[in-house]
Amino acid sequence: METIQIQTESKSYAVFVGEGVRKELNDFLSTHLTDLTRILIITDETVAKLHLQELQTVLSTWNPIIFIAPSGEKAKTFDVYYQALSTALENGLDRKSVILSFGGGAVGDLSGFVAASYMRGIPFIQVPTTILAHDSAVGGKVAINHPLGKNMIGAFYQPEAVFYDLEWLKTLPVKEIRSGFAEVIKHALISDSDFLYWLQANVPDIQSISQERLADSLIKGIEIKNKFVSQDERETGVRAYLNFGHTLGHAIESEMGYGNFTHGEAVMIGMVYALKLSNQLLNLSFNVKEFVRWVTELGYDIKLPSHLSYEQLLRKMKQDKKSVGESYRFVLLEQIGQPKLQEVSEKVLLEELKRL
Repeated sequence: METIQIQTESKSYAVFVGEGVRKELNDFLSTHLTDLTRILIITDETVAKLHLQELQTVLSTWNPIIFIAPSGEKAKTFDVYYQALSTALENGLDRKSVILSFGGGAVGDLSGFVAASYMRGIPFIQVPTTILAHDSAVGGKVAINHPLGKNMIGAFYQPEAVFYDLEWLKTLPVKEIRSGFAEVIKHALISDSDFLYWLQANVPDIQSISQERLADSLIKGIEIKNKFVSQDERETGVRAYLNFGHTLGHAIESEMGYGNFTHGEAVMIGMVYALKLSNQLLNLSFNVKEFVRWVTELGYDIKLPSHLSYEQLLRKMKQDKKSVGESYRFVLLEQIGQPKLQEVSEKVLLEELKRL
């Protein structure tokens, strides 16, 4: 088991990574939440069918309450959020209760926002089951979606701990592995050129990546995430760099309909777009064509879906949380590992969109 200590201004907590770390949950609950009254597990339909029984067995002495949300981004609606709060109220959760988020990034976002807003905040623990969640489970950004923008209603609210059991990753379909691995690649691009070149040399095929290399990649990604979060918990400065590729990525997700296009696939298109803008505007000396060849071999389709409207994408990008007033603000790269927040004109954005 690997333990990574996350240090933010509001809280310090551990991320436990390894096969079988779920077995440590009981001890953690007993030692860190000594007055614990109730446990509410928030999960989704897919994870419930695959793994819920295992988690219930681990926590059998607590007789946890279960709330099952729809799978994917459909979990992050006002209606589902309201239903989860109702379940907490109906079952008498109080300020000594804890919410366990059991699933991928969408369930983590929902659970964390429920925890942040229920009785003005009760403890929650992240128990991620996807590769994508190595990013979303760490750092305390929790939210639900609005039709006009992804993650626009939320909070900064840190978990008590993260238990990242790698055994649960073995049931992931290739599409979900690919979606999550896009965030690993993002971490390398914004922080560590050596890590990026290691990934390119050691991960020629998403489907055949070994558990050891996957674990190494995820641990490195979490460490990079921690580097930014520890400096800037509430995204007033350098934490915004973690949104590399997300300005266009979130716009694509919104226009395609949440859940119809995986987060990682959308972000990969957004990263290629941002790399090309970086070449053009900041003289980034990086072979984007070679990068595109590699990620294409990994199975990513980096072409913009042809039916999407440029005007609608531009409108959604202007609503991005990094933008101010009428300007478009993007995370670009001066060099690999050297991100910069840059204002970009609508004309340049539109020209590059057309090239995608």
